[in-house]
Amino acid sequence: MSKKQRSTKQKQSQSLYYTVKEPTKLLPFLLEVMSNRSRNSVKSILSRGQVTIDDQIETQFDYLLHPGQTVAILKNKAAVKRSALIGMEILHEDDDIIVINKEAGLLSIATEKEKHQTAHHQLMEHVRHEGPQNRVFVVHRLDKDTSGVMMFAKNETAKRTLQNAWREKVAERTYVALVEGEVKKEKGYISSWLRESKTHLMYSSTTPNDGLHAITHYEKLQGNKDYSLLKVELETGRKNQIRVHMLDLGFPVVGDKKYGSKTNKVRRLGLHAMVLAFEHPSTGEKLRFETEIPQIFLGVSK
Repeated sequence: MSKKQRSTKQKQSQSLYYTVKEPTKLLPFLLEVMSNRSRNSVKSILSRGQVTIDDQIETQFDYLLHPGQTVAILKNKAAVKRSALIGMEILHEDDDIIVINKEAGLLSIATEKEKHQTAHHQLMEHVRHEGPQNRVFVVHRLDKDTSGVMMFAKNETAKRTLQNAWREKVAERTYVALVEGEVKKEKGYISSWLRESKTHLMYSSTTPNDGLHAITHYEKLQGNKDYSLLKVELETGRKNQIRVHMLDLGFPVVGDKKYGSKTNKVRRLGLHAMVLAFEHPSTGEKLRFETEIPQIFLGVSK
């Protein structure tokens, strides 16, 4: 059995899995399958982020479930054992960096509404188990509803080294994007200048130097008449770059209402950071981390 298979098997043994049979709201469903627990206990499990739906964290008690969805509940003992690392898995950790695989639905950093249920806050708690003075620093971000590989620094020197030479240090940033429509072209790229509106909406300008230059390469992996699965490589890393460029191509990312999506069959954003390869900020070692394509992306785009 491979290391990945052992990890998957261990992860599965730490959770309880249930298949939704009929439309219902999440809290009543949980109360039914966990009938031995009190209502407050179930609500607590939900609020701590121990519930995922088709591999996406969900904390809203009134979330509407649909037949065929899989609800997974992380057991309390497993949650404690993992030091409350909910919604992510540590792929690599050393004295300078932590690399994680983040699930869709988990914030990278705090917002005004949510301070604690974030990747950054949880990792801060994680490193402080070894020393109260330890800290974690944000190097880059993934949107809340984007899953995949993400890196944090464990000291300011590593943070500055990575951020000041990001384009030189990062050798590969590959995403998979589930988009609406049938993409006919097997591969291509899009180049534009990105600007941000007063309402914080990013948009493309074809006028040279009118904004930040962004280049996105794509290759079709599979698809049907309704959906296409693309491998997307970033030559530049601008805010919402993939989402804007997919809209520009006429194939918005599934579930991305902000940038033109009309459907959401996967009930999440159809974007996953699959590969991150970079030069270690201290040792110079070439590191590469790759995660699996979400199964629901593969199923919808067959």
